[in-house]
Amino acid sequence: MVEVAGQHGLLSDEHFTVDGTLIEAWAGQKSFKSKARVEPPAGGDRGNPTVSFRGEQRSNDTHQSSTDAEARLFKKSQGQEARLSYLGHLLTENRHGLAVAARVTLATGRAEREAALEMVETIPGVHRVTLGADKNYDTRDFVREIRWRRVTPHVAQNNTNRRSAIDQRTTRHPGYALSQKKRQRVEEIFGWRKTIGLMRKVRHRGRQRVEWMFTWMAALYNLVRIRNLMAATA
Repeated sequence: MVEVAGQHGLLSDEHFTVDGTLIEAWAGQKSFKSKARVEPPAGGDRGNPTVSFRGEQRSNDTHQSSTDAEARLFKKSQGQEARLSYLGHLLTENRHGLAVAARVTLATGRAEREAALEMVETIPGVHRVTLGADKNYDTRDFVREIRWRRVTPHVAQNNTNRRSAIDQRTTRHPGYALSQKKRQRVEEIFGWRKTIGLMRKVRHRGRQRVEWMFTWMAALYNLVRIRNLMAATA
């Protein structure tokens, strides 16, 4: 789909956006059990035992899902409920918001930035490009690594009780504001994934299978988007 879009001149080769989204795993909270021991169910029927987590400290270091061992208990922001999840990542171009790279990783606090560096490496050519992203990517390590790859980081500034790694040398340019506006389009793909792509809660287990479905979903989105763009210009 990316090749087809390129053949029709629908892709930008200079301006891109990266973002990540939670993918809820096909595993319930009751399956998140201690790695050290397995206790018999306290009550209820055999297929749906009564389990209480009151007073129990659960973490990915000490617990693991018996349904999907690669799923991780994770939440993207404060105030949200932690769920057994994976993280899906997309690299999109800014001309029409088409997906040009996709990844699925284990759900960790560094996964979004690590996946972004991997996907940036897939951009063809050696020319300088821009990369829009939200505040989660505003770290000194990520900005340094992305600049080393000849990418201008158009990352949203995170000034909450800290100093942003992005200064006025970047934010003063009109292109920075435009990238911040364009990066919102990646949310359209994430929304399509949940409503049309039927991936609000994934129906496969294991990171490899989840990644296959996530990449397939991105290709389907591109197919629909390319059809609509070509119809509008016909």
